[in-house]
Amino acid sequence: ILSPVFDRKNQGRRLLDALFSGKDRKAEAIFQRRHIDVVFGSAVYYGRRFSIPGVAWIPDFQHRQLPELFNLFAYWKRELGFRAQISGGMTVMVSSETARQDCETYFPAVRGSVYAVPFAVWMPQEQLRDDPQEICGRYHLPSSYVYLPNQFWKHKNHETVVEALKLLKGQGREDICVVASGQTRDPRHPGLYEQIQRKVQSGNLEKNFLSLGVIPYGHVLALMRGAVAVMNPSLMEGWSTTVEEAKSLGVPLILSDIPVHREQASGIAEFFNPLSPESLAKVLDQSMNCVIELKNRYREKSLPE
Repeated sequence: ILSPVFDRKNQGRRLLDALFSGKDRKAEAIFQRRHIDVVFGSAVYYGRRFSIPGVAWIPDFQHRQLPELFNLFAYWKRELGFRAQISGGMTVMVSSETARQDCETYFPAVRGSVYAVPFAVWMPQEQLRDDPQEICGRYHLPSSYVYLPNQFWKHKNHETVVEALKLLKGQGREDICVVASGQTRDPRHPGLYEQIQRKVQSGNLEKNFLSLGVIPYGHVLALMRGAVAVMNPSLMEGWSTTVEEAKSLGVPLILSDIPVHREQASGIAEFFNPLSPESLAKVLDQSMNCVIELKNRYREKSLPE
């Protein structure tokens, strides 16, 4: 449904209407005309008297668990938005059991009425047509690399990755390379990407940490398929799309040891302490040693007798 009612410039008026009259009357009228049975939304408040049943999706409770990453305005905007959705009578949906438990801890009134609906990913065949070797060549990547497809946002924890690579280089492991891609601007922390790049340069890690920026989705999947492993070092996730993509493609995983990653990939991933570069360095070292061992075995089998 396309309507100017839903334009960003009208959001403030609709919110005031929902707060003071008890319902977003303009949205309700459009939904009723179109015979909408259920409204699904994220960070949208329709009011406690809204006549159409609704499902409110809450991604995670990052502001509660990592408050240092939010200024006062951003914290309370998120907190009041969640409270409004919950108090508005909408059914609350989250993407993991971890988030469900968090929701019921922070908002006890909704215990027993929060639903965890984990998602998987479906990849159209046209997105899998790119040849990993050709795409790696296009970006001038080494034959062995760990792939990190995350936005450069503070909670995604790229700094720990750079520090781990610095430790490895000091130990003589200059062959370990992490390739990162994703949006390079964090709206809440402007300048973060530049700060990370300065750390890379000061540590002489230009060949160990490669940033590609935003790339086509087909290239992301090709780089996953060609990687030694896919990494997600995040401090906080609701349910990681990166992890689900790697699982679908059968690619090894290196994950920060946080509850939701354990829920998603326990038994099929290598875990590390996200606050410890030493912990990550150890896992990267072991992963690359496994690759070297496999290559040597293949080379030995390929030699003529």
